[in-house]
Amino acid sequence: MGNNLISGKEGEELAAMFMVQKGFAVVQKNYRSGRAEIDLILRKDTLLVFAEVKLRTKIKFGLPEEAVNGKKEELILTAAENYIYEKDWKGKVRFDIISIINKKEIFHLEDAFG
Repeated sequence: MGNNLISGKEGEELAAMFMVQKGFAVVQKNYRSGRAEIDLILRKDTLLVFAEVKLRTKIKFGLPEEAVNGKKEELILTAAENYIYEKDWKGKVRFDIISIINKKEIFHLEDAFG
């Protein structure tokens, strides 16, 4: 397993713990639909959050959240539509980015695709 995969999994675990501390429940990790993957699906009351987790050890080439481009957003939105349909979800939905720098600083960007 390459270092990027290890770092990605560690980042997802850190993000999941962070969101649980904020009162969210982890519904699913690494949901796949076609070519798209959603890192975390979280729930708090009637709100379902689809979260993209980005981890960087250095910000020399930009902040982690800057790596989520239009194509990535499009893939996540399509996967989320499939999940909502599969689960017949009727509540509110939001798309967030959880940005982690050097495994220490965690930033939760709510409604990041808005």
